[in-house]
Amino acid sequence: MPREPLILGLVSEPVGDARRMTTQAATRSTFIAAVPRVGIRSRRPLWRLLAIGVIWATSLFVVALWIAGGAVQDLRAMDADTLNTLGRITGLVSANLLLYQVLLMARVPLFERAFGRDAITRMHRWVSFWSFWLLLAHIALLVVGYAAQAGVNVIAQLWDFVWNYPGMMLATAGTGLLVLVVVTSIRRARRAMRYESWHLLHLYGYLGVGLAIPHMLWTGADFAAHPLAEVYWWGLWAATAAAVIVFRVALPLWRSARHDIRVVAVEADGPVGVVVRMRGRGLERLGARAGQFFVWRFLGAPGWTRGVPLSLAADPRRGELVVAARMVGDGTRRLATLRRGTRVLIEGPYGEFTGEARTRRGIVMMGAGAGVAPLVSLLEAEPYAPGEAILITRDHAAAESMRVREIERLVARRGLHHVALHGPRRRAGSTWLPVTFADGRGAEMLRRMVPGIHDHDVYLCGPEPWMASVRRDLRAAGVPAAQIHSEAFGV
Repeated sequence: MPREPLILGLVSEPVGDARRMTTQAATRSTFIAAVPRVGIRSRRPLWRLLAIGVIWATSLFVVALWIAGGAVQDLRAMDADTLNTLGRITGLVSANLLLYQVLLMARVPLFERAFGRDAITRMHRWVSFWSFWLLLAHIALLVVGYAAQAGVNVIAQLWDFVWNYPGMMLATAGTGLLVLVVVTSIRRARRAMRYESWHLLHLYGYLGVGLAIPHMLWTGADFAAHPLAEVYWWGLWAATAAAVIVFRVALPLWRSARHDIRVVAVEADGPVGVVVRMRGRGLERLGARAGQFFVWRFLGAPGWTRGVPLSLAADPRRGELVVAARMVGDGTRRLATLRRGTRVLIEGPYGEFTGEARTRRGIVMMGAGAGVAPLVSLLEAEPYAPGEAILITRDHAAAESMRVREIERLVARRGLHHVALHGPRRRAGSTWLPVTFADGRGAEMLRRMVPGIHDHDVYLCGPEPWMASVRRDLRAAGVPAAQIHSEAFGV
């Protein structure tokens, strides 16, 4: 365990006029306890109920379609018909999951409000892999089942499917694209690629889905015998395509034109960070809140067609949109080259990593690297009295710290307590801690840094492995899961 002075030396105490602001800050904090917050979080159960109802309705339709096609009798046969009916249901379920794979990433308000971006990202990944494995099972079961019925080998049957069945050439091409997307989405493969390259390949998943679906409507027995089912399925996919066009293309273009957002300043944020400040018309009408993120495209800059997801790094109520990034990839490095007046296209605001999630007066913000940016915006926007907010930051070296001036200002003016943890990370145990914490008892360190931590809301932002390590120690320190807030906006 590190010596006590190490921790005390890292804590910034309120100074200057912070003490004179105690009464005003305490009044704002009392407002939190006295007046319930009514926002997205309080309405989420209703949205979730509606979203789950939609998911169950389409899922039950798939099962009903399969049963109506004689599934029960075919299952009892224990022959080629059994393989074929299992092939049908795996195909139907795979297609249904492909539908939700697209919808979950289409920024449809129903799902965004029901589940939140962090849950949607996890669901998207889970749905993607399950739909892929069920698709492979669908192909294998039908090839073996049809081959057994026709008395031919599986290679000949597969060849017959591809060349002689309507839509199967398209389905084959679509399956190939889906394989490419899945293989490059495996964590090890993804880490070996630049984000921009992976994201471009990932977009081919939309094309793969579009090519894979038509064959089941043209040749599937479940649809050929039920014209209304075919109308229903085509309509469902048309609605999904419309959702992508409206929420991922049309709405962002309209918002961008309406607000005419442009770069007003580009500033260094330490040796490895960059801050971009933007202004536009009527930005308050965007409804952006501290902690949320946008997908940004800076027109005229190289690679502008590839959106960069970045959280707001300052309270948007100040009349400007501010982002801060660590220059680690092509997309973030290009931010440093932006010129004043550059026009900006936006998607958003997205996410529920906001003050609406608060349930306690005390708040603890824990950020690693560039993850400190949305935490600073939250600390600027949220009401709290001196001593009620603690910021714990984690960097490999002190020189790499971001938003330093803004943090110092919050310490001086708002009574924020700041704990800075610097140094290479531990390789075992509580890996969110630096190696200087020899015993690595993260739960105990959290209790010492934040007395009564179990009665605080904790906001986490940083790399997913780092957040997972922190989350484990928070739970061990007695913090209820409902008081731990994090959000991922990658896939």
